[in-house]
Amino acid sequence: MTDHRHIIAILRGITTDETLAVCEALVGAGITMIEVPLNSPEAVRSIGLAAKAFAGSAEIGAGTVLSEADTDAVADAGGTFIVSPDTNPAVIRRTRERGMKSYPGVFTPSEAFSAIRAGATGLKFFPAEVLGPKGIKAMKAVLPRDMPLYAVGGANPENFGEYFAAGCVGFGLGTYIYKPGMTASDVAARANAAVAAYDRDKAK
Repeated sequence: MTDHRHIIAILRGITTDETLAVCEALVGAGITMIEVPLNSPEAVRSIGLAAKAFAGSAEIGAGTVLSEADTDAVADAGGTFIVSPDTNPAVIRRTRERGMKSYPGVFTPSEAFSAIRAGATGLKFFPAEVLGPKGIKAMKAVLPRDMPLYAVGGANPENFGEYFAAGCVGFGLGTYIYKPGMTASDVAARANAAVAAYDRDKAK
């Protein structure tokens, strides 16, 4: 899929019983990049279920990936992308070797260039609320122009426009879009609001 919005829904803490209904709500709203962090219950199993159910209509990946072994487990389950909280060149390289997209977390120019050299598909500025749009904009000035930048940790529909203006192409949405205990309809409402804000602010 190449036509998806650059919104990654982060389903930290989701259970396998909830996964398909929540993913269906997200896809129905127009969010087709879905991350299950590996510190969620039976995360790899949830990724496998979702990857099979939404093949061709959504990209299902893993977050909080810290090792090459974890990367392999996600690839074997059918995941298509890896998101990490840190810049680990070994994880980035293994991700690309396994044919998946790599979105490592970066906070400094040194980490950003280390990730790029290792083969990152895009960079996750985390925590974005600490860097802020000004910090991201300053770093973008020295980064390759075609490297996609995502704001994660503090990005929400109220500030998408500020991050777009700073040079980001997209966002990772965690507790805004899903927290344990939320129903699929709760997630759908949040997802619809996020998509509306994304489409409106991206067009500006």
